[in-house]
Amino acid sequence: MTTLNETHDAALTSWVASANDDTNGFPVQNLPFAVFRKRGSSEAFRPGVAIGDQIVDLAALAKLNPFDGQAAAALNACTADSLNALMALGSAHWSALRLALSRALRTGSTLQSQIEPLLFAQRDAEYTTPARIGDYTDFYISVHHATNIGKQFRPDNPLLPNYKWVPIGYHGRASSLGVNQQFPRPVGQTRPAAEGELPQFGPCQRLDYELELGVFVGTGNEQGHRIPLDQADEHIFGLCILNDWSARDIQAWEYQPLGPFLSKNFASTISPWIVTLEALEPFRTAFTRAAGEPQPLPYLASDTNRAQGAYDVQMEVLMTTQASRAAQHAPAHLSASNFRDAYWNIAQLITHHTVNGCNLQPGDLLGTGTLSGPEPDQAGSILELTQGGKTPITLPWGEQRTFLQDGDQIIIRAECRKPGYPRIAFGESAGTVLPAL
Repeated sequence: MTTLNETHDAALTSWVASANDDTNGFPVQNLPFAVFRKRGSSEAFRPGVAIGDQIVDLAALAKLNPFDGQAAAALNACTADSLNALMALGSAHWSALRLALSRALRTGSTLQSQIEPLLFAQRDAEYTTPARIGDYTDFYISVHHATNIGKQFRPDNPLLPNYKWVPIGYHGRASSLGVNQQFPRPVGQTRPAAEGELPQFGPCQRLDYELELGVFVGTGNEQGHRIPLDQADEHIFGLCILNDWSARDIQAWEYQPLGPFLSKNFASTISPWIVTLEALEPFRTAFTRAAGEPQPLPYLASDTNRAQGAYDVQMEVLMTTQASRAAQHAPAHLSASNFRDAYWNIAQLITHHTVNGCNLQPGDLLGTGTLSGPEPDQAGSILELTQGGKTPITLPWGEQRTFLQDGDQIIIRAECRKPGYPRIAFGESAGTVLPAL
């Protein structure tokens, strides 16, 4: 487990002036990774690190050989079109590269003259998925979301008996994960309108978003070997924002007995930036459950995990529509929640996933599931906000929604804040619904 070190010093500033503006969210204490190129170009994508409103081109930096030891090896792994090679090296290499970059980007660094020509403005960049994602598993770790949804379908028994014992998950579709997506409205079968009638086929009428975080696996494990709970952090490269879009009417008809399929496989949108677990170290918090709740089984519990297994990550969902963008309205705030309210934490997800020896691989992605909070305005989906479509929400410019319409855009942002420490931002995940094919 990483501990606080010199890269977390709140007093550090950068020679990149925009990094010292707290509204930016990418200070020298953050240093998140992405894969980028010049917008609209046919250049090769390459890894970069955010500092203020700029990107350090790591592939170009590697040609200068500015570092040595593990930091040099880690930097040399950043010359391909993904972060998989870096992820595979392990936490010691990630930490060495973070330290070297931190020192190079601090005020007074002797490397400023070498690195400054390699900066690329974020406003001129476009991004791709930061890793080649071989496998994607989505979990269901918010008891508040599970309860809210359960009440709509089983008001007398909203939580199934296994929920408080098992981190519920399913295997999703990796190929349709992307950044800044524009995707056609899904189509599929929905349940018959009345008994004796045929199922209906057509565009989804109950399209929803899901406020989630994604967990990128770094070093994996050999098949047949578990990852113990207190070693799980060593296998996690970092976190991103995730929106796992859901076609609720298609899902309701198809999910029994094997779970969702067409209702989930059409698009899942992530943020381009991965905030490393080391950058999040100052925002660890105790993993606790309310009085009377069962404690996890021994393989999912430890003193260390209870003391600091959760993370204080604030998340927000915003929305624009075709009409609001035409009128240049600001995005509408829909809800906000916090990752610390989850019923399970990310180390537990890694351990549970590998308990039978399932081999995780560098670049694999685990989704948290919808992260709703305990209050109504902390709902992580429009299904919850509108109580299953029964209570429309009214947007500031007058439009109403029960579910998403064509042209709607969902923006999810996340950040970490604490007194006396720079704001650590995740960037944003943005996706727009297009008409059905």
